Order: sequence, then C-alpha cells, then structure tokens
Amino acid sequence: MLINGKPDDRIACSDRGLQYGDGLFETLAVNQGRPCLWRRHMARLGRGESVLGMPASDKQLLEQEALSLCEGRDQAVLKIILTRGSGGRGYARPSPCAPRRILSIHPWPDYPRTWYTEGLRLGICQTRIGRNSQLAGLKHLNRLEQVLARSECQEARLDECLMMDEGKRVICGSQSNFFMVRDDTLYTPDLTHSGITGVVRELVIELARQLSIPLLITDLDLQSLLDADALFVTNSVMGICPVAVLDKRRYDLERIPIELRRRAEQACMAS
Repeated sequence: MLINGKPDDRIACSDRGLQYGDGLFETLAVNQGRPCLWRRHMARLGRGESVLGMPASDKQLLEQEALSLCEGRDQAVLKIILTRGSGGRGYARPSPCAPRRILSIHPWPDYPRTWYTEGLRLGICQTRIGRNSQLAGLKHLNRLEQVLARSECQEARLDECLMMDEGKRVICGSQSNFFMVRDDTLYTPDLTHSGITGVVRELVIELARQLSIPLLITDLDLQSLLDADALFVTNSVMGICPVAVLDKRRYDLERIPIELRRRAEQACMAS
C-alpha cells in the first residue's frame, strides 16, 4: 500500500475520507503488470474531482505509483482512493486542502467459471438507491446503499442483486451496471439522477454504436427486465457476465451479441 507515494497503511483520524466520505475511488483490473482501462478510470476520477471541488490530481504521478504496485502481478485488483485530506471539525471544506492518495493492490477474485458460461443468479434488493443528480455517476466514498444491498445479496445467496430507486426504476446492481437485450436492441438505465457511470458500461455503449447495434439509454422498470430476451452485468473487475435467472425468469445467453461481448472482454483486459 502507498499513501502519498510512500509505503504505509495508516492515515490520520482527521482525514475527511474517514470523517465524511469526502473523496473518490477507482477499482481497476490488473493484467500482466498493468492497470486496465487506465484512461477511462482517470477520466471518471477527474470528473469527480471537478464536481467535488477537489484539486486535480497528478495523473502521471498516480500512474507511476500504480505501475510500481502492479509490477510482477499477472492478475490483481488495484484500488485508488483520493480524499480531501485532513481538515478541521465540521463539514466546511478546508482551504487550502492537501488531498491524500491511497493506492493498494489486492488478489484477483476467484470468480466461478460458471458465471461466464452459465450466467449469474440475480434478485431485486429491498434497499433503494437515492436520487441526486449532482453526485450521480461519480464513484464517491459514500457507499452505504451498496453495502446494505451487497449484504442482502449475500444473505439470499445470490450472485448479484439489482437496485431500484424510490420510483421503482431499476438503476444498477449492488456492484455493477447492467444491460438488457430485447428484439435485438440493447437497453441500459439512464443514470442522470443516480447510480455510478461504470467505465465498462461506457465501453459497451461505445462498442454497440461502433457495431451499429440499436441502443437505448432510458428508464427501465422490473417488468421491462422480465420481458427482456437477455441480461448482462458489467464492472471493471468481472468484465461482462451474462445473467441466467432474475426472479425465476430465465434468459437466453445466446441473445447477447457475440461480437460485442468478444470485443468488450478483450478491451477490459487492455491498458
């Protein structure tokens, strides 16, 4: 682990990331010693810094530190946390502030191979995701909704659970974005008001347009998903995973566009 570029595993109790969740994070796959989709992750991090009013981090320095942690790793997971640093008591932002960067490396998760060949088992969370258009899309440090949703998922012994907002629009998974296929058209939720704009979600949208696959970004309710021909979920570490079952509804994995999936899987492992 590196904290501001130095090996350490301790931060001050006054850090605003700990006190208020005042910061951002990125989770990256590592392949053959290099972090994957680096530019996409840094672009999202930069957007978050702008919205939160944090000084722009030195992305070249971050890359150097990331590469030093990833060196010699065949497959791993890299986590980058940026906080506003330490500050006085109270919500008001310190001025000036000294952001703190925390980089850590973790073992590659042992995902079952059947996730990719037979599909995931999904459910619907009781935990609702909030609406806040100012923070929507960002990967900020306030993740209590996902913590509660992931606990539901584990208790139900499901691979993933989908989260709805208070208007019963299905927004995302507890740790993923999702797409559905119906009549050869791709659909994914509008994340204008809630959810995280995943880098693999962005990648899939771009690839779909390149491949001239019809795509709609729109509000989706549960019935829309149950009427779909296929579903798949995405995130930076698992990549693309097809869905086998949602709420007893079984899906046809072969309805996921083969070339889209192939290109996305290839791109997910590229630096």
